[in-house]
Amino acid sequence: MRVMMLNSDAPRFLESFYRTVPERQQASYAAQVAARADSLVGMADFYSRNFHALGHEAREVYVNNPWMLGAWAREHGMNVAPVVPQAGGAARSAIGARVRRALQPYRSWLLPVARQIGLSARLAQPAREILRAQIEDFAPDILLVQNIVLVDSDLLRSLRKPGRVIIGQHGVAPPTGIDYGVYDFAITLLPYVADHFRAAGLPAELVHLAFEPSVLERLPPPAEKDIELTFVGGIEAQYNDRIRMLEAICERYPVQLYLSGTAGLPASSPINKRQRGEVWGADMYRVLQRSQLTLNSHIDAVREFAGNMRLYEATGVGACLLTDAKSNLDTLFAPGREVATYTSVEDCLAQIGRLLENDGARQDIALQGQRRTLASHTYRQRVEQILSYVGRHGR
Repeated sequence: MRVMMLNSDAPRFLESFYRTVPERQQASYAAQVAARADSLVGMADFYSRNFHALGHEAREVYVNNPWMLGAWAREHGMNVAPVVPQAGGAARSAIGARVRRALQPYRSWLLPVARQIGLSARLAQPAREILRAQIEDFAPDILLVQNIVLVDSDLLRSLRKPGRVIIGQHGVAPPTGIDYGVYDFAITLLPYVADHFRAAGLPAELVHLAFEPSVLERLPPPAEKDIELTFVGGIEAQYNDRIRMLEAICERYPVQLYLSGTAGLPASSPINKRQRGEVWGADMYRVLQRSQLTLNSHIDAVREFAGNMRLYEATGVGACLLTDAKSNLDTLFAPGREVATYTSVEDCLAQIGRLLENDGARQDIALQGQRRTLASHTYRQRVEQILSYVGRHGR
């Protein structure tokens, strides 16, 4: 079968990716795709390489990458208007971040209104034309849409054909104002999101995130664990619990924070003094490898469920992970043996102290966590799951 993933990148990452190597903007489409895969950011080429390993033809398309889209259009003789890059990084100012924080309580009903009047995220017409041409050129049997907000249902409906299976993948906070009828089924890591899809008449299956073992071969040899305590992640308007926890940790421990999205924090926040800057992909994995102990905090929108990417990235590279206890965590890892857990800010502070003082316990958790991830949480296993669901739900 032929499988195409429609993915997207954070504007902040795109800005960094092309700013650090400016010549990428004019590189061939194949060269840009290869560089994107080598970055190891997000899901990179993890889905496609595992579909390939199972005998299928597969590729990733980044629907909001104007340089990739433009290169593909040029190489295929398309006469379309240039795709304009999204604003990111510095363009998301401190004032803008504070406004987003203020509007966060009203998000659930503002989003449908924004979609109706054309203010929400949606691909511009040139990008839609190029994406349509890419899909028609590859002629996939399976279309895995990993951003069901940005890739709109009208476009997908026009691309339906007999035998083609269209899957929607979504993480947290069920999207509103979207026509699910174009999808054959959805996959998500959260039970309450699956329930939302099913209530709307769309079959849904739980498919968790994962770790790609080839990352261990694509990174330099592991460095000495020379960083005592780290946290890698983002700070956004909806991450209130995470912000409170990090501020408390900063007051007590010499934690190193590798954060994105800190523009809206007040100048008085202790987080600012511990910030070491953003790290993406390979750089992020190296920070985790160097950490004696690394922290995980699920965002508020996951509710009582565990399953974010850091669970698998940290354990996959052999870091000792201290994560928030969630109702389903024991279905993914053995709490206390494969990952350490905390139940409150106060408990998190106590667990940090305990683990930093006990090298043996910390090293054993890191070893057992990595073994569990490599045995149970790989992209090969997730791809096999998805293929089994295609057989169940495909038209």
